[in-house]
Amino acid sequence: MPTLRLGSTAPDFEAETTKGRIRFHEWIGDSWAILFSHPDDFTPVCTTELAEVSRRSPDFQSRNVKVIGLSANGLESHHKWILDINEWGKTDLQFPIIADADRRVATLYDMLDYQDAANVDKKGLPLTVRTVFVIDPKKVIRLLISYPAATGRNFNEILRAVDSLQLTDRHRVTTPANWQPGEDVVVHAAVPTEEARQLFPNLVEHKYYLRTTAQPA
Repeated sequence: MPTLRLGSTAPDFEAETTKGRIRFHEWIGDSWAILFSHPDDFTPVCTTELAEVSRRSPDFQSRNVKVIGLSANGLESHHKWILDINEWGKTDLQFPIIADADRRVATLYDMLDYQDAANVDKKGLPLTVRTVFVIDPKKVIRLLISYPAATGRNFNEILRAVDSLQLTDRHRVTTPANWQPGEDVVVHAAVPTEEARQLFPNLVEHKYYLRTTAQPA
């Protein structure tokens, strides 16, 4: 199985989900997508994460991002767990969760935990780590983050990264450390300074290789 890297095509697959059977690439369509895995159903950290993503559905929708979860359990378990998530999180989870009891998709995306010997199911099979794949409309993997099972994800950071990816796709800029939407950005190093002065009226030249400007609209 080839290693998945930034720039790899996200593997296509068919799977059963809490919203019916899907073919992944077809489900993504012309949207961005976030595929994020969970070690197991009815686990505390996963419950907080899924509730958070559900509550922030408008934030993902406004960015043309579809979200889809994955856990190494079957559909019946998923549907029961969603009731708990909705109750605890005071939400109404509507995005699909992939049923991956056989670890087929988790293996395809190299999500299984090879570090934590305790992160296994009752049969001793490894569960997944907390992997995040951000995939663009061309089905290309643009961001890949893996968290250990004990560490919940920061969805503020994931949304910030999506904002950066979408902005830098539209304009010849990059985003600096700790950047937040609306703050100044860095002019791409490949843009010559003379051209940068024409493209960005608010250009500030700190060093010949470090030039900043107001975030383009």
